[in-house]
Amino acid sequence: MMKKSIFALMLSAVMAANASAAEKITLVLDWYINPDHAPIMVAEQIGAFKQQGLEVNIVPPSDPALPPRLVAAGQADLAITYQPQLHFFADQGLPLMRVGTLINTPLNTLIALDKNIRSPADLKGKKVGYSVSGIEEATVATMLHHEKLRADDIKLINVNFQLTSALMAGQVDAIIGGYRNIEALELALHGKQPVVFNVEDYGVPAYDELIIVANKAAVNQPKIKKFLAALKQGNDYLQAHPEESWNRFAASHAELNTELNRLAWQKTLPLFASDPAKLDRARYQAYEQFLFDHQLIKKITPVSEYATELK
Repeated sequence: MMKKSIFALMLSAVMAANASAAEKITLVLDWYINPDHAPIMVAEQIGAFKQQGLEVNIVPPSDPALPPRLVAAGQADLAITYQPQLHFFADQGLPLMRVGTLINTPLNTLIALDKNIRSPADLKGKKVGYSVSGIEEATVATMLHHEKLRADDIKLINVNFQLTSALMAGQVDAIIGGYRNIEALELALHGKQPVVFNVEDYGVPAYDELIIVANKAAVNQPKIKKFLAALKQGNDYLQAHPEESWNRFAASHAELNTELNRLAWQKTLPLFASDPAKLDRARYQAYEQFLFDHQLIKKITPVSEYATELK
């Protein structure tokens, strides 16, 4: 009996030691928790982070502009951000390094409701709503150029982030900036039949939508590689068990258990990076050139200065 008690005490001590040895990581999301973060949520569900010896604190930001800057200031280990934004950060000299990818395809689209608009070429003389100046204007201009139109062949209208409502109200004929896994689904749920044009099909270089950044000084910390390994485990499980993963997510986040989020969960499945650590350097170089050509960044920064693939 005493031997069993001693063994139990020793086992408890070992477990406590292992728990206290867990490395802490603070991950700041790009926005509130949503289906775009599914592999992260599933990695947490299945204990993948714990298996890697990590204790991950997942933090939704109070301001979506803050996460990368918190990492740059050393106040968080990792942040979710966007590849297009990373190029701006590099141009500004922020000490950020892309270490992983969450969604490795653009989500941005041009969306119309008029069935007579069969390509961006049919937007000539039309009104297009947007929310983010600069990059959205360059994106639309590139899509129009691809269809042998000029940027001034359309009228751009800033709809102040009211993309779908402006389109449904007829204030604009199309919108740029609506995501294929959110706004397109939202319009369909309102009984509309959206016509969706993916930006990368009309001359805009393909890019990674959601990426993971670390501070340059911390890139080689082992816990970052462990995080990426756990993230891959999460995505592998998500792809094999999408319904089960959704049900667990919906049960633990009741406020997000909506039809839109359920559909978005399914729609986003094929868009997640199967290998989060993998880096397509040519893709980053091409998008850097795209931004430079549109005078959105001041200089060309070598990819090696803002993106890496951890071996």
